[in-house]
Amino acid sequence: MADAGTGTGTVGGHERVAAEIARALARNDALIDRDLIRVWLLWGFFWTMFAPTVGVVISTKFTYPEFFGGQAWSTFGRLRPVHVNGVIWGAFSTLFIGLAYYVTPRLAGVRVWQERWGFLFAWIWNLNLAAAFIGITAFGTNRGWEAGELWLPNVLVLTACIAAISVQLLMTIARRVQRDLYVSLWYLIGALVWTDINLLLLIIGPYGTVPGINNAALHGLFIHYVVGLWITPAGYVLIYYFLPASVRAPIYSHKLSLIGFWSLAFFYPFVGIHHYLFSPIADWAETIAIVSSMMLIIPVWTVLQNFFGTMKGHWDGFSRNLPAKFLILGSLMYLVGCFQGSVEALRSLQEPTHFTDFVIAHSHLTVFGTFVVWALGGALHVWPRLFGRELWSFRLGNWSFWLITLGISTMGLVLSAQGLQQGFMLMARAEWVDTVVTMKPFWFVRTLSGVSMDVGITLLVYNFMRTAMGPGTAAQGAPGRP
Repeated sequence: MADAGTGTGTVGGHERVAAEIARALARNDALIDRDLIRVWLLWGFFWTMFAPTVGVVISTKFTYPEFFGGQAWSTFGRLRPVHVNGVIWGAFSTLFIGLAYYVTPRLAGVRVWQERWGFLFAWIWNLNLAAAFIGITAFGTNRGWEAGELWLPNVLVLTACIAAISVQLLMTIARRVQRDLYVSLWYLIGALVWTDINLLLLIIGPYGTVPGINNAALHGLFIHYVVGLWITPAGYVLIYYFLPASVRAPIYSHKLSLIGFWSLAFFYPFVGIHHYLFSPIADWAETIAIVSSMMLIIPVWTVLQNFFGTMKGHWDGFSRNLPAKFLILGSLMYLVGCFQGSVEALRSLQEPTHFTDFVIAHSHLTVFGTFVVWALGGALHVWPRLFGRELWSFRLGNWSFWLITLGISTMGLVLSAQGLQQGFMLMARAEWVDTVVTMKPFWFVRTLSGVSMDVGITLLVYNFMRTAMGPGTAAQGAPGRP
């Protein structure tokens, strides 16, 4: 039997270990600003309900074109940019920034540098997004780039906010108490630095600084940098922190995580042009994009191996672990969505899929099905701890999980199927209008799947609000939880 002084093998040793863990948790809890995190997450919950709801309205208009009126502000051309930017900069990014204010000080061992600035940034960020969406719908201030439609003053404010938050968090990391960087901080540094640079493309690109087909290529790079060098590494920040925390197990392999980081950094900057195959862009540039797209299988498989390796031996309590369920759901969607994204970059597969809903299936499976779902999993871990109590209703949270799972799975399947059907009809020289008529039943099911996702999100936010209003002590984390 081990000696009691070692802290192992005896009742006294277990009590000592538990006490040390409790003290470590208390020290970590003292490093975060709960009010700051709450402000960002509350705004994130709002955008997570708002942006997908706009998507359902747009989807309904595919089947019933007169739905929601015929005014200019309610047209597809004005609502879709609100939906896309609302999901990217509103739902995902706002939740991510709030969770980054939780993760960074706990991993760095110091409070966020100039953390009070975060409250100002929160209001500037979210009011700027609201102003941008009003500008798009009411005045048509669209700059012409997909996922980059925001009016230039709004883009400048967005860029300034991300730059300021970058300084905050990078200074926090620079002041860390230990030399080694946990993998979440690697990806956090990458996401912030890469996005600060990428937003410069959004400032100059849509105004024709680079004319003609080269502008299209530049847009291809920008939109993929948003997905691959902002949303993707930011999502990795969340799951690399919250999956081990939720199952109380170390990450499977730190070395594997760094292979994923450097392969993402090396291959992703070249993939954007794969949306412009069969275009006047040089064949060599298109081929580089195709090869890079296929090589992205490396970071995808490394991170998935890490996630499922971390879960090894911890599946027994999975059914009651809501954060882990959301994180693993996102991982499964990531597997399907990224495989789909890589293979559709091949010329032979892009021919029937380009300009169809097959591409939209890929974007929904990854951006929402993976990264927004990961952010919700992180919020499920953090939100109860901010108030010192358990989630108000596990049953309601489980309903949210299954409604979101049903919705995003159905949407991905339906959009993929209808995209392939439409693509092969067009290759067979069918009339375009005939392909649209054929799509109508698929679009109706797509709308129902969006409603399922929206209801699931709404129930989850309601659960969060009831948790916040329940009894408890905000000064303490949930008992016995990391």
